[in-house]
Amino acid sequence: MTFIDAVEVAGRRTGHIKLHGEEAFAGMRRVGRLAADALDMLTEHVRPGVTTDALDALVFDFAMAHDAYPAPLDYRGYRKSICTSINHVVCHGMPDHKPLKDGDIINIDVTFILDGWHGDSSRMYYVGEVSRRAQRLVEVTYEALMRGMAVVRPGATTGDIGAAIQDYAESERCSVVRDFCGHGLGRLFHDEPNILHYGRRGEGAMLKPGMFFTIEPMINLGRPQVKILSDGWTAVTRDRSLSAQFEHSIGVTETGYEVFTASSKGLHRPPYEIGAAEGA
Repeated sequence: MTFIDAVEVAGRRTGHIKLHGEEAFAGMRRVGRLAADALDMLTEHVRPGVTTDALDALVFDFAMAHDAYPAPLDYRGYRKSICTSINHVVCHGMPDHKPLKDGDIINIDVTFILDGWHGDSSRMYYVGEVSRRAQRLVEVTYEALMRGMAVVRPGATTGDIGAAIQDYAESERCSVVRDFCGHGLGRLFHDEPNILHYGRRGEGAMLKPGMFFTIEPMINLGRPQVKILSDGWTAVTRDRSLSAQFEHSIGVTETGYEVFTASSKGLHRPPYEIGAAEGA
């Protein structure tokens, strides 16, 4: 796959990997911070009895209040502003009127468009008291994301990212979902390159400064196979085992990487201590 200056093809998918300059980094910082702030905002609202429709409305209102737009809304027919994936839902769970229950784990995926730039991030949340096995899955998934990001630097490859995630997750007796992957982004919601969460070191596209993409591993307690439900969006584990996911949007720098979607309040993974984070 070849590389191209993003300015030359702004807003178009070309099949090339776009390389961005400092102005683009600034735009991604702004929208990434806003997406992270929305996920921070949701922390106190994720509790038993709350519906995912209510969480969806909160994010829509947050976007409107900050002159942004939720990218999933009306994207290829999707009808909501966020994705809410509960327990054995792998990804793309659609908000509805059903209340969350004590013991659920939920991934909430937020993507905003601000000044033409896309910021895409997701986190796991605990609903009330969750089982130790659910907590362990969430911990493994977060660490898998961290290990995937840790190898990002110029000269590394996308295969290095996937291998780091796969090696760790499988060493913890979990499995990596193959059916979905991370992706380039920027002026487009989804762009080149695909970022697989499994693979071999040294394979795939080489990383260069100016690349923007997401890393978003989906890790299952059981087997990796998934199926899509009749709504055409919701992906679930075939064996109904629990699934978890974390996601960041990052940019490759001259010396490593920059996370655009880090929480300014330190709310990176559950259990979230809101008061302590705000007082830090």
